[in-house]
Amino acid sequence: MARTAPYVALRLAVYFGIAGAIVIVTGASAMIGYGIGSLGGEDFRTASGLWGGAAGFGLSAGLIYLAREYILYLVKAGHIAVLVDLMDGREDSGNAGQIARGTRIVREHFVEASVLFGIDQVVKAVVNAVTSLMAGTAAFLPIPGLDTLARMLRLFLKIAVGLIDEVILAYAIHIQARNPWQAAEEALILYCQNYKLMIRNAAWLAVFIYVFAFVTFLLALAPASALIHLFPGAWSTGGFAFALLFAWAVKAAVLEPLAIACMMQVFFRTTAGQEPDPEWQARLAQLSGRFRMLAKRARDWSRQSAAPQEREAAV
Repeated sequence: MARTAPYVALRLAVYFGIAGAIVIVTGASAMIGYGIGSLGGEDFRTASGLWGGAAGFGLSAGLIYLAREYILYLVKAGHIAVLVDLMDGREDSGNAGQIARGTRIVREHFVEASVLFGIDQVVKAVVNAVTSLMAGTAAFLPIPGLDTLARMLRLFLKIAVGLIDEVILAYAIHIQARNPWQAAEEALILYCQNYKLMIRNAAWLAVFIYVFAFVTFLLALAPASALIHLFPGAWSTGGFAFALLFAWAVKAAVLEPLAIACMMQVFFRTTAGQEPDPEWQARLAQLSGRFRMLAKRARDWSRQSAAPQEREAAV
């Protein structure tokens, strides 16, 4: 992580920039709403300020949600690419060109943002299906209250494996794959072959991440509450929301890449020399339609890549 300081700085700038933009848009919308509310009584003015702030928060969060594809491509994946290269002992071009290097590696393996984003969404769906199956088995046992425990377990597992998709994307860079869909297919099978170790590791890391994020949230409460009083018609929950936003920025910028680096080390070391198990491949194909789609995309990519070579050979 320390050796990828330029990417850490970029993540801090991006995620704190997002947090700051949401605060500014929310505050400006609250002021507009409060100004409109001045046409009525005190209760109407307060309600208008609250609705304006909520509208601004929703608008800015919605725009960030739409931009998530490019954040993944330009920030997260580039950082992962550089981390993988460092772990694998490949030469680093130095801090000055690290971000450009990460972007180039991502483009080499995933071509464009839509391919990377498409693989990421499919992988998330398959991992969630596997996780739900693991946690859902307990719900069928005839023990009172066990269904509630199963739901809690399912929620925790989904949180714990929330970063597995990025580790699976990293696998394509690790093996220098030219077919990113096939690399993701192989990585999912390898993940399932070693799911006990991977989930145990992910669970401990999830506890670490959320404990530190919660501490950050507590530390941010006081300044966030002071900030909220600068807005007209300040509302009591605003400080809580902004502190939560700040904790999210710290989690996304620093804690998540640290956890991903740890998970990549475990995954790469555990799967070294292993071959994808056909039995697990069949299980995943039966369990998830998304996995079947992933396998089809892998075959299509191979055919498309082979076609120009065949034409060139014919010439």
